[in-house]
Amino acid sequence: MRDVSGDKEAVALGPNRAVKWVGRPGAPDEALHPEIVLGFHDLCLVKPVHDDDWYMGSLYDDGSVICWAACNNLYEALRGL
Repeated sequence: MRDVSGDKEAVALGPNRAVKWVGRPGAPDEALHPEIVLGFHDLCLVKPVHDDDWYMGSLYDDGSVICWAACNNLYEALRGL
């Protein structure tokens, strides 16, 4: 994860947090239920339960996440950071 992303301080974060997907223009926000959350300073990647996609978003000071991009796999998501 650290080698592919280039972030030597990347960490796994706990999944117990509020996560919203806002990536579809004109569609209502959608709550995501995270299985895995990876933190990269103020960005993060979220893999929801029952979903194979990875979502990229902003990590806020209160631990919540707003996701605004989706990737088909972890490697693509890590490279997209």
